Amino acid sequence: MTGPKGGYYKAELGEPHKFDPTFRGPVHNRGCTDVLCCVIFVIVILGYIVLGTVAWMHGDARKVVYPTDSYGQFCGQQGTPNANKAILFYFNILQCANPTVLINLQCPTTQLCVSKCPDRFATYIDMQLNYRRNKSYWDYYKQFCKPSFDNPDKSVSLVLQDEDCPSMIVPSRPFLQRCFPDFITRNGTLTVANKTSFKDGHGKTRSVVDLRDAAKQERTVLSGGITSLLDAKEVGVKIFEDYASSWFWILIGLVISMLVSLIFILLLRFTAGVLFWMVIFGVIVAVGYGIWHCYWEYSSLKGKPSSDITISDIGFQTDFRVYLQLTQTWLIFMISLAVIEAIIILVLIFLRNRVRIAIALLKEGSKAIGCLMSTLFYPIITFLLLALCIAYWAVTAVFLASSGDAVYKVMSTRPDCKYTNLTCDPKTFSQSNVTKLCPASQCTFAFYGGESLYHRYIFVLQLCNLLVFLWLVNFTIALGQCTLAGAFASYYWALRKPEDIPPSPLASSFGRALRYHTGSLAFGALILSIVQFIRIILEYLDHKLKGAHNAFTRFLLCCLKCCFWCLEHFIKFMNRNAYIMISIYGKNFCASARDAFFLLMRNVMRVAVLDKVTDFLLFLGKLLISGSVGVLAFFFFTRQIPVIQEEVPSLNYYWVPLLTVIFGSYMIAHGFFNVYAMCVDTLFLCFLLDLEKNDGSATRPYYMASSLRAILNKKNKRPEEKKKRRKQKKEQPNKRH
Repeated sequence: MTGPKGGYYKAELGEPHKFDPTFRGPVHNRGCTDVLCCVIFVIVILGYIVLGTVAWMHGDARKVVYPTDSYGQFCGQQGTPNANKAILFYFNILQCANPTVLINLQCPTTQLCVSKCPDRFATYIDMQLNYRRNKSYWDYYKQFCKPSFDNPDKSVSLVLQDEDCPSMIVPSRPFLQRCFPDFITRNGTLTVANKTSFKDGHGKTRSVVDLRDAAKQERTVLSGGITSLLDAKEVGVKIFEDYASSWFWILIGLVISMLVSLIFILLLRFTAGVLFWMVIFGVIVAVGYGIWHCYWEYSSLKGKPSSDITISDIGFQTDFRVYLQLTQTWLIFMISLAVIEAIIILVLIFLRNRVRIAIALLKEGSKAIGCLMSTLFYPIITFLLLALCIAYWAVTAVFLASSGDAVYKVMSTRPDCKYTNLTCDPKTFSQSNVTKLCPASQCTFAFYGGESLYHRYIFVLQLCNLLVFLWLVNFTIALGQCTLAGAFASYYWALRKPEDIPPSPLASSFGRALRYHTGSLAFGALILSIVQFIRIILEYLDHKLKGAHNAFTRFLLCCLKCCFWCLEHFIKFMNRNAYIMISIYGKNFCASARDAFFLLMRNVMRVAVLDKVTDFLLFLGKLLISGSVGVLAFFFFTRQIPVIQEEVPSLNYYWVPLLTVIFGSYMIAHGFFNVYAMCVDTLFLCFLLDLEKNDGSATRPYYMASSLRAILNKKNKRPEEKKKRRKQKKEQPNKRH
């Protein structure tokens, strides 16, 4: 196997790496890899830009921002007759099955744009009885009728048939720019405007519960109906007020968590071993106490009547305390804990050196980050790129979803109407036969769509949008991993640290990754994206088939989901190590993945121990940082710190800034520790390569830290010339004397 100039290791498939005297860390003189994939990736990005442009040309964001009435007109849009009518009103909300139907404009009743929601109970019949003596009844009621209707003397049957006016109106409040009944629960009783019943448009007395049932989600009865949504709106306003008054202190809390995360990583060189062994010792003591307690319970119960009954004799019991009265239960607990204790002790005895190596690598990772502090802030670049990808995907998805013209469908309250849900033209609908065969039907707006080639393939374009989005996200993550790996590899392969570390290792690594290995990173990201795409489709199918009664289908789907979940995590693991090898040697993706795989398989026990020790310590660090900052925030926002008690802002819910600080602290620690984990993984692969290609001689010295050499009993032999010089320096003072 050959490679570019500047230092390339030579190895046969699956064999230890042979020595290459020209190798001195990450190869600088390298060539482009996976060029074909790079070209395809660039073409896909250009196509993605074209897709976004086409979606922007055909889509209309107003279809998402503004609700649409039955005539396909936007409510509240400036420059239209509905400019001052921003709220959608439903003629007969009782015909609406659930809130989801309302929001999707699929309720089989006329929808009209209004300036405000009704604030009283009223029916068209009551209005006709009262308006002759008081015109204000009609003046109020007509604002909820069609704009062209101005005949309050028209018979009720004709008005309801033509749907010129609503048969009734109920007190409502706007939510999501739509009028929903104003439900209020008083002393456990559901009311609307302090009433528990009302008259519908036909003079029939109805219960407020009927309104609630009309606003009921499928399979789930909302507690309090739409009231819960309106209460959520009020809570949202209070939460916004809390954020407005406490944002400065939240920011301070996040800055503190960032400093604590940085200090924790830098101190790991001193505390990694202490933390690990303290926790392990605590686990051993806890399990030992459990064994003693089980033995004590077993001895106490032994000899008591009915305590010698076996578990199989009493069978299954819902009350677990029954089993605690049996000696067999405590005997099983004691044996299980004893086996766990023995396994932990044996693992520590036989794998103690590997554990020591893992801890030494963790300490070395802390030193590396101390020398390359800029790496801790690289995740900001990754975050900005990911934010750009997410924003572009979301905007493209919205414009694709809003592409198309208004589609109108026949809607009828009569169940025997065969034209229901068929497309129609509102301009010619009144002259069609549908109005004769289905007198109560009407042609109303349903959704946005079309019959052109573009509109027929919108779903396919949405899938393409999702796949390219996953590809770009995974490429961004891969670029960050390769960049960090190159910087930390420069640290490891410096014989004298930090003197031999090249200048600007992070920027140099970023340039190499983009210039030479865009194709390789895109290749690895594409493989992972395809697996994730399949997983999303499986989740979608699982959601659609939840009500299916075919046990084999559910079992097969569950197996596929499990297999692809495992495959995704394996590919993530292999990609991560392949990117490390790419950053060091500059080979293509497949060759780097293969070399990384065989290198790890030759050291599988070390890999397992390092992985678990690293995960454990980093998880412990995240909990310590988010927990400690959370406790500090709790005492601050609950005014339990006397020194700064007066500085605490007045809050509606103190848990709003508290949870924000805790979650933000955890995410900040997660971002810092991701860099640290990448550092440890890179140093580990370099350490394995160092062991295989070097022997500690003057021409092939070990690059690993002295602590690692001491654990492995390895030493670097000093050149003879250096020994002679040191001997001469020692002899010179003696000659002078």
